[in-house]
Amino acid sequence: MLHLSRLTSLALTIALVIGAPLAFAAQPAPAVAPAGTAATSKAPLPLEELRTFAEVMDRIKAAYVEPVDDKTLLENAIKGMLSNLDPHSAYLGPEDFTELQESTSGEFGGLGIEVGAEDGFIKVVSPIDDTPASKAGIQAGDFIVKINGQPTRGQTMTEAVDKMRGKIGQKITLTLVRDGGTPFDVTLARAVIQVKSVKAQLLETGYAYIRITQFQVKTGEEVSKALAKLRKDNGKKLNGIILDLRNNPGGVLQAAVEVVDHFITKGLIVYTKGRIANSELRFSATGKDESEAVPMVVLINGGSASASEIVAGALQDQKRAVVMGTTSFGKGSVQTVLPLNNDRALKITTALYFTPNGRSIQAQGIVPDIEVRKAKITSEADGEYFKEADLQGHLGNGNGGADKPTGSGSKAKAMPQDDDYQLAQALSLLKGLSITSGR
Repeated sequence: MLHLSRLTSLALTIALVIGAPLAFAAQPAPAVAPAGTAATSKAPLPLEELRTFAEVMDRIKAAYVEPVDDKTLLENAIKGMLSNLDPHSAYLGPEDFTELQESTSGEFGGLGIEVGAEDGFIKVVSPIDDTPASKAGIQAGDFIVKINGQPTRGQTMTEAVDKMRGKIGQKITLTLVRDGGTPFDVTLARAVIQVKSVKAQLLETGYAYIRITQFQVKTGEEVSKALAKLRKDNGKKLNGIILDLRNNPGGVLQAAVEVVDHFITKGLIVYTKGRIANSELRFSATGKDESEAVPMVVLINGGSASASEIVAGALQDQKRAVVMGTTSFGKGSVQTVLPLNNDRALKITTALYFTPNGRSIQAQGIVPDIEVRKAKITSEADGEYFKEADLQGHLGNGNGGADKPTGSGSKAKAMPQDDDYQLAQALSLLKGLSITSGR
């Protein structure tokens, strides 16, 4: 079993990792294991099928309109072998393998969006905060119907991803369809994506907000530091915490376990089941709860995938937090990366993960305790009502409190919950939980 305290950026060759759908720019790393750990089948090779395979190669080489070398044909065969297993298994060439390793460290090149496939089109699972994609207004649920004018329908995920990759600074035009509307173009430049996986602030005195954009190797450590700073900034024990996992595509499994460990004192966090020996893992709390057991709300949506679902599912099953928002993406599988020669690797699904209560969220997702759909907030100015303190000769406050006539309130500075309906609802619920718990 992996030790929580020993996972570093150099441990990519041994660590189990859970990623989101196949992505460019930000592909959360799947599990990486030493070559040779997979179970080997002792069944005899299917000679007839191998003869057919060799015959097909010969026919292609002899009759295809252009010459094709053996290396290209064999690599294409390997890619087809993996891509037809499930949407998350793939053959990784040197560039893909390098990008996968870079993504877990939090720095990589690309646009900053996670993508999946739906009905033959490329669909945005989630944009990553503070990247070219998010700044350009790309949203979860958008369909990418063209890349630089070329239709994506009929292309494999790998082909589409390859076209969206490129040199840093190079511009690319994506044609998007949103909510069945008219296609529109978005032009953006590829960039080095430096993702800060944790952002934190006080929404109001006593009420903390922690957003995790992606689960990287150091995310658990970052959450620990964020909790310490929030307590310091508040000056006393917090009244409640909102953990925002919306549009978080997943990432390192170990990081998800560490995050949950910061919020519970005991109990199971997640376990995995698979065919190979090292795919059977169980992770439990170590008793280092750093949240002081204050009321907690977790926000999720359709862009919350994989490792995000592990965190939400664990906190939900352990009755530690109220999960609010909309149903999550539903990726409940674990991928293992098996390194090959020449800087290549196989990314292959080896296990399913389960929440503490034994739930598999594969293709179903985490259903929130309270459904709150995304909505727009329209602020209305408060009417200026005449108050007792405005009356000439009014009595003073017997307890020594200052008078509060009309217009005496100071204008509050803009906060994230002001134009985020789901976050505003989470804060309101958190306040109620804090009051009823006596904090």
